[in-house]
Amino acid sequence: MDLLTAVEQIVEKAKGSGLSPEFYRKANRYIKHVAEKMELSREQAVIMALFIDNSHNTCIHLRELGEFLGCSTTRMIRYSADIDVLDKREFVRCHRSTETTYCVPSEVIEAFKKNEKYVPKDCTGLTCMELFGILQDIFELRSNNELTYERLTEKINHLLDCNKHLIFAQEVLSYGLEEDDKMLLILFSHLFVNNSDDNIGFHDLDFLYEKWWWHHVKSQLNLGDHVLLENKMIEYNNSDGFVNRESFRMTYEAKRELFSELNLTSLDQKNKRGNMMKHEDITPKKLFYGEKVGKQVSELGSLLEDVQYNQIRTRMKDNGFRCAFTCLFYGAPGTGKTETVLQLARQTCRDILQVNISQIKSCWVGESEKNIKQVFDNYRAKVKECTITPILLFNEADAVISKRQEGAERAVDKMENSIQNIILQEMETLDGILIATTNLAQNMDKAFERRFLYKIKFEKPTVEARLHMWHEMIPSLDQEQCRILATRHEFSGGQIENIARHYAISNILHGDSTNVIEDITAYCDSECIETRENCRVGFC
Repeated sequence: MDLLTAVEQIVEKAKGSGLSPEFYRKANRYIKHVAEKMELSREQAVIMALFIDNSHNTCIHLRELGEFLGCSTTRMIRYSADIDVLDKREFVRCHRSTETTYCVPSEVIEAFKKNEKYVPKDCTGLTCMELFGILQDIFELRSNNELTYERLTEKINHLLDCNKHLIFAQEVLSYGLEEDDKMLLILFSHLFVNNSDDNIGFHDLDFLYEKWWWHHVKSQLNLGDHVLLENKMIEYNNSDGFVNRESFRMTYEAKRELFSELNLTSLDQKNKRGNMMKHEDITPKKLFYGEKVGKQVSELGSLLEDVQYNQIRTRMKDNGFRCAFTCLFYGAPGTGKTETVLQLARQTCRDILQVNISQIKSCWVGESEKNIKQVFDNYRAKVKECTITPILLFNEADAVISKRQEGAERAVDKMENSIQNIILQEMETLDGILIATTNLAQNMDKAFERRFLYKIKFEKPTVEARLHMWHEMIPSLDQEQCRILATRHEFSGGQIENIARHYAISNILHGDSTNVIEDITAYCDSECIETRENCRVGFC
C-alpha cells in the first residue's frame, strides 16, 4: 500500500465521522501506515491526510475541515497541538493575516506522490553563502505570510545552531541580543548580502514583526534609540552629514565582522570611500608661497606622509597626548587655503570628507546637533574603513568656529552654541586629521584657537611669488612682463587665476592675442572692483 492510497482511505472513512472511536477502528490500518511512514501520531496522521486531500487549496481553513468531518469548532481546536507539530516539522505552513489558514508545501506533496517519508532539507555544515540562500527563502515565506513570526525565529535559530562553525553565526550569537533585535539584524544582513541593499527603508522591514510590535520598533529606529543603532551595527544614510532617518544601512564595522567569509566586492577598498573626494581625482597644481608659509606647508606635508603620520600618532598616544592632527588655515580670500588642502591630500594619498555646513544646519530643533554628531560618526567609520586615514575638511568654517554667544536666548543662537560645543568636544577625542579653513580668524572663538595644533596664516603673495604665479598660469609671458604685472597689481593667487582663465577663454574665442600685455592689463583692471564714492542712487 502506498501513501496516497492510505490517505484516500482515511479521508473517505473520515467524512462525517466526527473522528469517532468507530472511525479510528475502521481506518486503523491506513492511519497506522501513514503514521509509521511519516513518524507521526495517529491524530497527526489523520490531520495530515486531510491536509493532503486539500493540498490544491493554498488557504485551508480548519472550519472547512471541521464541516467535512462533522466536527464542532471546539473539537477541531483540540487538534491545534497536533497541527503545530506538523507546522514545526514543515509538513504544513501556517498563514496568519486576517485569519489563520494553512497550505501544504510542494515538496511534501512530492514526497507523498513518491511514497517517500518527507524529511526537511538538512541545514547542517553549510557554507556562509548557502546559509544566506536559506535565509532568503525564510524571509520570502514570512513576507508572503506563509510563516508566522514564531516559526521564523525557530527556523533561523535552528539554522544558526546547526552552523556554529560559520563566523557569521558565531558573531550574531556572541552579541547577546534580544530575540527581536537579533532577527532584525539578520534581516539587515540578508538585505545587504542577497540584495546588495545599502538603502534600507521602513517598507523593507515592516513584514518581519506583527503590526503592533512593528510600530514600537519603527519608533525606536526613527528616534535613534534602537539597540542596533546604539551599538553601531546599523546607521542612518546621509549626504554630506545630512541625516535621513527613514533610510538605513549596515555599518562597515558590522559588515566586516559578520561577512568576512563572503567575497563581497562592496567591501573592497575602492568601494569603501563612499561620498569622499578621492585623492586620485584631485588635479595637480603648483602652488607658490612666501618663505614662512612654504616652510610650514612643507613640514605639514611631511608629517602627513603615512609612515611618518603613523609613527608620530603612536608616540603621541604612548606619551598620553591627544593624537589628532588638527590644522587651521586662515587668511585673506584667494590665498590658496583650500587648494593647499587638496594638494596635501593628493600628495599624501588621503581622501577628503568635506563637510557641507549649510546642510548641517536645520530649522528643526535638535536636528542640527544630530547632524554634526553624524558627521564625526561618519568620519570615524571612514577612518576604520580606509587603509590611509582620510582628511575631515571644514571649508570656510567661519559659521561654526566663530565666537559663541554669551547668554544666548534666541533658539538660533542656542543652536549655534550647541553645534560649537559638540565640535569642541569631538576635537578633544578625534583620532584622525581635521583641517578647517577660514577668512575671518579674528572672529574665531578662543576655545577653537587652543584646539588647533597647527595654525598657518596664508598672506597675500609677495612680488616674487606673484611673478612665479603669472609665469605658471600664462607661460607665454616673458620674465619682464611677469615682473611688470607682479609689481603693478597686488593680486592673490585666486585673482591671478581668474585673469588667466579670462585670457584663455578670449584666446579660444578670438584666437591668440597679438598684444598680450595690453589684453591682460585690461583683465587686471576689470578684476579690481572700484569703490565709487558719492554715487547717488535714485532719480535725477
